[in-house]
Amino acid sequence: MPKTKFQEIIFTILMVIVMVYAMICYNISLETGGLSSGVFAAAFHELLIMGPAAFLLDFFLVGKITQRTALRLVNPERENPFHLVLAISALSVAWMCPLMSFLATILFKHAGAAFLPVWLQTTALNFPMAFFWQIFYAGPFVRFIFRHIFSSSSNQIPETQKEV
Repeated sequence: MPKTKFQEIIFTILMVIVMVYAMICYNISLETGGLSSGVFAAAFHELLIMGPAAFLLDFFLVGKITQRTALRLVNPERENPFHLVLAISALSVAWMCPLMSFLATILFKHAGAAFLPVWLQTTALNFPMAFFWQIFYAGPFVRFIFRHIFSSSSNQIPETQKEV
């Protein structure tokens, strides 16, 4: 898990790319009636809009709320520390899914006067996918990539601290 602000930024960027891209592909597939190779290319266009929005929401708002709440639910000193990871992941989906569905409804659904039902339906359709994608695929994958990016740098002693 991230230990510095820089690592937190990198972790959030990785998670945003993996989660948002998958969720965009899922939503385009729902709109078009199925997954096709064209969905993957079309999703990149929406990622340019939804990615930065997700980063800002997660980094400045949701990330802080989920960590505080998760630490109230799980004591990593008395419980398996992975329980904290699961709590943060689940709470992150619980916050980000309705917020991102809200944004997607505004930007892509053209809901008009039916905004509330369209947003609620979008959230209800997105939540199971976001939850299971986060818990079983995106979370483990991003943590794996993150560990490999920062494992060598965190295990090395800085040149100024090496004994002569």
